[in-house]
Amino acid sequence: MTIRAKLFAAAVLTVIGPVVTVGVALAAFATLGDSSDDVQRAGERQALALELKFAVTDMNGWQTAYGYDGGRSRPRFEESVERTRALLVEAKRELRGARERGLLTELDEAFDAFIARDVEAYAALQAGREEETRRLLLGPEIRNFEAMARAAGALAVEQERRAEAAEREFDDARTTARRELVAVGIGAGVVIVLLLITAQDVVRLALERRPA
Repeated sequence: MTIRAKLFAAAVLTVIGPVVTVGVALAAFATLGDSSDDVQRAGERQALALELKFAVTDMNGWQTAYGYDGGRSRPRFEESVERTRALLVEAKRELRGARERGLLTELDEAFDAFIARDVEAYAALQAGREEETRRLLLGPEIRNFEAMARAAGALAVEQERRAEAAEREFDDARTTARRELVAVGIGAGVVIVLLLITAQDVVRLALERRPA
């Protein structure tokens, strides 16, 4: 290869090398950033599903409590109901997969049935029919609670599965990015070697042509 050709190749490599390096690095970091965001969102959705599962259990606990303490725990039950209702609204907004929508529909229907039967139970308690209240709480309401708990538990499991999948995708993206950056680093090293060789040839030619 002539000196002219080597100089041209060196100039091309000097321009292309950094561009390729920066391009690969930016693409790798963008992929990692997207995967990291996916992991964060999956974690937040998993936390939401677990919180909803706990809220359903908490609500049922306070309902049972007010049925046996003459209604003193009713305010705590009502607070728990509002908390569960708010979490349901948030879950419907955040969890949009087909299986998630199906589970949320089951949960919502069981929640509505639970609240409707609770109205009857509390009315009986206010009328002094405590046995009727307890019959409702330990019969129909337990079944409604179990339906809510099953749906909420399945929803939590689904979010756990999605969170684990997001973690695996992030690990794969990180491994791929590392390999790409190593490959680019090796390529940059090769370019530097070629530039040094070209520089040596240019210096040698200049010395050979220098008048004695």
